[in-house]
Amino acid sequence: MARAGWRKPERETRLSDLVSVGLLTRVFPAGVVDEVIAGCGRTEQRHRSLPARTVAYFALGMALHSEGSYEDVMGLLTDGLAWAEQGSSGPVKLPSKSAIFQARERLGAEPLKALFDRVARPLGTEATPGCWLAGRRLVAIDGTTLDVADTVSNDEFFGRPGVSKGERSAFPQARLVALAECATHAIFDAELGSYTTSELALSKALIDRLQPGMVVLADRGFNGFALWKQASGTGADLVWRAKNNVTPRLIETFEDGSWLGELRANNTKLNTEHVVVRVVDYDIDDGRGTPAGPFRLFTSLVDPDEVTATDLAAAYAQRWEIESVFDELKTHQRGSKMVLRSKSPALVQQEIWGHLCCHYAIRTLMFEAADHAQVDPDRVSFVAALRVTRRSLSQARGFSPSGH
Repeated sequence: MARAGWRKPERETRLSDLVSVGLLTRVFPAGVVDEVIAGCGRTEQRHRSLPARTVAYFALGMALHSEGSYEDVMGLLTDGLAWAEQGSSGPVKLPSKSAIFQARERLGAEPLKALFDRVARPLGTEATPGCWLAGRRLVAIDGTTLDVADTVSNDEFFGRPGVSKGERSAFPQARLVALAECATHAIFDAELGSYTTSELALSKALIDRLQPGMVVLADRGFNGFALWKQASGTGADLVWRAKNNVTPRLIETFEDGSWLGELRANNTKLNTEHVVVRVVDYDIDDGRGTPAGPFRLFTSLVDPDEVTATDLAAAYAQRWEIESVFDELKTHQRGSKMVLRSKSPALVQQEIWGHLCCHYAIRTLMFEAADHAQVDPDRVSFVAALRVTRRSLSQARGFSPSGH
């Protein structure tokens, strides 16, 4: 609403000239947003009241304010929009829900995915605590699901899990598989799919993008011969939990108790295709009398002089950091038990990529704060950073998402 003392400027002011998105523009600058929109062929051929850049930032705004209506989120984005036109007795009107919906449909999901792919990357530096193992960056891979709006099109596209007695769950679900940096909780790569697409199927595309200099942590649901061979072929190193009944053929035992083994496809002696892995078996004594375990790890880090079995077991505990990442995304940012609002598959995907971009922006700001203060990023509260980012969304000044 208009504030006392405000006066209408001499020139005509459009909605798109007044949108501000606060701290998000530090991580996703307007120029980068324009470039990915152009690269996806979504640049407008004529002026619209809601240009593509505005709608892209609106998708990030929805992720920050998942409980707000379209109008509420746009109102927060349009900082300072209280101008009255000549001869008008009221403020300029915000776009209607229908207009925002149509603008989202024109934009689609591709620009948001391209924006995430363009900007997201690991954040940790050489000085970041918990970021490295044997000079390699610790990252983790895992998957989760997100409830989406119960519409016919979403149900047909995404599918939904079954529950007891042959019934199905209340909502369709989208599946997300992600790579996250353990030390900073930054998701830097991801694949989306339907619930009917398995984690392993989605992970195959993700694993192809691993890079040398990474150590990838994964639970035993990922540990299969074909996936191991694919992942190790990228040059990345692996520390994956294995099922206790998968036993490679012993080659050599090391002084630290770990051992070198020959792992064959399908775990049979008849198959000649194999890889060499180092095996680490251990229990965890939590002080409560009964040790947890046994745990078995397979790793491509085969030299015990470079990294000990104890170091590998301690590093594997960092895999749980990606579980915390999903909790940040689903419980705090999206909201506990909240269902994604979009009613069509394309907009569901746009909404999820918006959430991933938003989480990355918040985590970037948290890393910058921790790095400046020379503290562990784990000591910075995600909830507090989310609150600051939400507050800054409606307090920024001087951003023009249409470029005018």
